[in-house]
Amino acid sequence: MANYIALALLVLPLLQVVITAGEPNIQDYTKRFEKKESCDLYHGSWVYDKSYPLYDSSQCSFLEVSFACQRNGRPDKLYLKYRWQPSACNLPRFDGIDFLKRFRNKKIMFIGDSLSLNQWQSLICMLHTATPHSNSERIGPLSTFTFMEYNVSVMLMRNAFLVDIEHKRYGRVLKLDKLGYEKTWDGIDVLIFNTWHWWRHTGREQPWDFIQEGKRLRRDMDRLAAYEEALKTWARWVDTNVDPEKTKVFFQGISPDHSNASNWGNHNGIECKGETKPIFAPAYPRHHPAEMVVEKVLRTMLKPVHLLNVTRLSQQRKDAHPSIYGLGGHYGMDCSHWCLAGVPDTWNQLLYAELISK
Repeated sequence: MANYIALALLVLPLLQVVITAGEPNIQDYTKRFEKKESCDLYHGSWVYDKSYPLYDSSQCSFLEVSFACQRNGRPDKLYLKYRWQPSACNLPRFDGIDFLKRFRNKKIMFIGDSLSLNQWQSLICMLHTATPHSNSERIGPLSTFTFMEYNVSVMLMRNAFLVDIEHKRYGRVLKLDKLGYEKTWDGIDVLIFNTWHWWRHTGREQPWDFIQEGKRLRRDMDRLAAYEEALKTWARWVDTNVDPEKTKVFFQGISPDHSNASNWGNHNGIECKGETKPIFAPAYPRHHPAEMVVEKVLRTMLKPVHLLNVTRLSQQRKDAHPSIYGLGGHYGMDCSHWCLAGVPDTWNQLLYAELISK
C-alpha cells in the first residue's frame, strides 16, 4: 500500500494541471456511434477541469440537506473540479436541453435507496440548470419532477430492497421472492434500479426482523446470498414484463463507501474526514463482492439490462463524500452518500452517454 501511495503522490501534481482536450458536444458523440465506434466508458481516470462543476448547487433549492456540502460549510472546493475521463474516448458534456428534447413526453424513474435519491437529485439539478421551469410533487414513496416545457417526468420511487417488507403480527418480514411497488414501474420509459446499501445493516438499523423465501422463515442469513435471491426475483420481473422496444432498463452499480481510511494508507484518518483529493493509485480499486453478485445475475437475464458500472471509478473518490458536512454535521459522519455537485453527476453523464448509444 505504501508503494501505491507514493505513486499517487508522484502522479498527483501532473493530474492537477492537466485539462484534456475536453468533452465533445453531443453531436460529435452521436456521430461516433453512427460509425459504430465504441470504447469502455468506465475505464479511465479523474482529471482536473477548471470548468467544473456542471452546475451551482446553491441554485438547487430542493437539494437535500444531506448532500448540500457547500451550503453546510464545507470549506474546500477542489473536489468539485474533477471530471471522469475514459482512457480511449471522451464522455459528452451533459446537455440538459438535448436530454429533455430526446425524452419529450417520456417518464424516467429511479428505484432504490438513498443512493438513488442522490443520483435522482443530481439529474434534477443538471436539468434544472438548463430549464428552471418545473413542477414537483410527492405522493407516498414516489417523488416526481416534471419539466413542463418538454413534459418530461423524472421520478424517484424509494424502495431500498426492491423486494417487499411485510408487517406481520410477529414482526417485519423481508420477502425475498416478492417485489415491492412493482406496479408503479409499468409504463415507464427508462428505469434505473439500485439496491445494496441497506442489506448490510444489523441491529437497531436493520429494518426487518425475519427473512422469508418461499415458506422458509429465518432470523437472518448470509447477506450476499439474500441479496442475490432478491435480485433474481427482480430479474424475473424484468424478463417477464419489460418490452425492450418501449423501456430501457439500467442497474446503478454499487456505490462504495470510504469508512476505513487505512484502505488508502491514511492509518491515522477518521473515515473520510478531511479528505480533499481522489485516490490516484491505480491498484486501489478492488472488486466489490456485491457488484460481482449483480454482474452474475445480469448475465442470466433474457432481457437487456445495462449496468452503470460506477463502482471502481467511485472507489477513487474518497474526497467527495459529505463527511461532517452532511445532515449530522460534526455529530455525524457520512462517507456513504455524495456531495452535490459531485460524483453522481458523473453517473448521470454516463447514463446520458449510455442512453444515446442504446
